[in-house]
Amino acid sequence: MTEQPDETPTPPSGDGTTAFAERVFGDMLGAFELLSIHLGDRLGWYRALADGGPLDPRALAERTGTDERYAREWLEQQAVSGILTVEDAEPEASARRFVLPPAHADALVNPDSLDYVAPLGRFIAAVGAQLGPLLEAYRSGGGVSWAQLGDDARSAQGDVNRPWFLHRLGDALASVPSLYDVLSRPGARIADIGMGHGWSSIALAQAYPSARVEGFDVDAESVVAARGHAAEAHLGDRVRFHHVAGEGMPQEAVFDAAFVFEALHDMPFPVEVLTSIRRAVKRDGEVVIMDEAVAEAFAPDGDDVERIMYGYSIFMCLPDGLSTPGSVGTGTVMRQSRLERYAREAGFSGIELLPIEGFAFFRFTRLLH
Repeated sequence: MTEQPDETPTPPSGDGTTAFAERVFGDMLGAFELLSIHLGDRLGWYRALADGGPLDPRALAERTGTDERYAREWLEQQAVSGILTVEDAEPEASARRFVLPPAHADALVNPDSLDYVAPLGRFIAAVGAQLGPLLEAYRSGGGVSWAQLGDDARSAQGDVNRPWFLHRLGDALASVPSLYDVLSRPGARIADIGMGHGWSSIALAQAYPSARVEGFDVDAESVVAARGHAAEAHLGDRVRFHHVAGEGMPQEAVFDAAFVFEALHDMPFPVEVLTSIRRAVKRDGEVVIMDEAVAEAFAPDGDDVERIMYGYSIFMCLPDGLSTPGSVGTGTVMRQSRLERYAREAGFSGIELLPIEGFAFFRFTRLLH
């Protein structure tokens, strides 16, 4: 009798499944550690360690007005995660002294550092607090606004943007001579639409001492924060902020230049905003949109920039955009072709990518007639 072949299917190799499961486990570790950074940031633990370390749990708790038992568990978790170091692991748990390494301190407690990452934990905490409304929005097609995400999201956005704006924006704009010339006009009037906490407006005023800068934002709490920051920078006489949406710009051409920094993709009606900007800027002025340096087209093997921008989009920018009825729902990943379409619909002849590294800066070109 001829032996029949075994028709039992061969089970698929577990290598791919295991690798994916390990990736997800690693993501869980990262999520826990990012939220632990949020705790250390908001409770003042990193600052206390930076200013007066090494510290044991009792000393950390006393300096920050927190609970010693929680402080001890957090300190041990931070050491195991490689964020803190410990002087000597042998003593009793309550006597161990922990150190925040200088390189880590710069990233966690220095708001002027270009490597400042502590605010990232605030983003995740803000999103976590709104997961219920986000799930409902995904079912209904509604949205979750920045106002709903709250102060953690607002302050995180402002604090993440602050170092680059204050330390790099002036040089970035000066690298384009024709743009620099317009911004350097005596008494130049510059508009900053969607300015958030106002750091971009402050940076513009610092880079161009003869200019007057006016910021516009639809979020009232952000306008209040921006005014406070401008006052602290002693720029209240040259920087003003308005609680006005981008569509509400002045009807006459009064500005020498207008900018939108990382905000157009959030706006529910970008074409209307760009149309308003076109009317408000002089014919010989400049209109520049700075946004994320995403790829020109979608590809499933996107890089880390694509991954992080889609993350922002599904949890923050797209839900915020869709929180306004009738929104076009751009999302964070606004590719050049879409921005070009918005520009033409708003009455511009096109856009030009400027030679500035780090972000995508687009100059809008005017119709000749």
